[in-house]
Amino acid sequence: MNNEIFITCAVTGAGPGPRKNSNVPVTPAQIAEDVLAVAEAGAAIAHVHVRDPETTEGSRDVKLYAEVLERVRDRNNDIIVNMTAGMGGDLVLGSNDPTQPQPGTDLVNQKTRLLHVEALRPDICTLDCGSYNVGEGNLVYISTPEQIREGAQTIRRLGVKPELEVFDLGHLDFVTKLIGEGAFAGPAMIQFCLGVNYGAPPTTAAMKAMADAVRGSDVVWSAFGVGRMQMPMVAQAVLLGGNVRVGLEDNIWLDRGVPATNVSLVKRAREIVERMGVRIMSSSATRHRLGLGAAV
Repeated sequence: MNNEIFITCAVTGAGPGPRKNSNVPVTPAQIAEDVLAVAEAGAAIAHVHVRDPETTEGSRDVKLYAEVLERVRDRNNDIIVNMTAGMGGDLVLGSNDPTQPQPGTDLVNQKTRLLHVEALRPDICTLDCGSYNVGEGNLVYISTPEQIREGAQTIRRLGVKPELEVFDLGHLDFVTKLIGEGAFAGPAMIQFCLGVNYGAPPTTAAMKAMADAVRGSDVVWSAFGVGRMQMPMVAQAVLLGGNVRVGLEDNIWLDRGVPATNVSLVKRAREIVERMGVRIMSSSATRHRLGLGAAV
């Protein structure tokens, strides 16, 4: 068990959250305000998606990311900004003709997925480390080994820290191969993503298997659970020596029937962690642990 951990808050995501919980931020101004608020509540890292302000759907618009970053940096130069680079991997297959992508497909190359990262150079960006089936139906998230290698090389060239998103043990196996090849500078930063159907489940066994796979390596890892398993996975991550992620991207409820806010989720996670006798790291201390420089 770590004596101190950092909290990441994933403030909005790209799913249907705003239609179910009006506290999910949509506009760049709303997203930036939540980033600033969770920093005050104790989150060291804010994981950021952007949304089309008109449709509320997830977006890859560089201008939206730029506005969020500018609004945050105008008031806070310490909070670590972690931008998703996972948008653009959705492939919806046709049942009768799987060679023809169907509506809902948003599949682009790795260079396009990283356009906003190249333009804005956030502290961290994500790199999804494997393909997987997304729930029922014909939606597949695509991230091939060649794409992952290209992404790792590009992100390193840009001077950005990759957060390696791992949705299953096979993904982690490839990540450990890349670590062994020296693909990443400094400690590798890994996020165990548990409960995203159909990846690894949000269970003690799954998280422990992942934690055991990187034990003894130069790795800093964090984990989250989806939905009602968000807070149980907070406690489990701390016990296994990791860090924690919460936020409205992964869970929109504080308690049964009680809509959450990002701040309330960070405060709940902080209470759990501190009651376990563990200290919450500041953004500056987290920067040091991850080998990050000061915000630009």
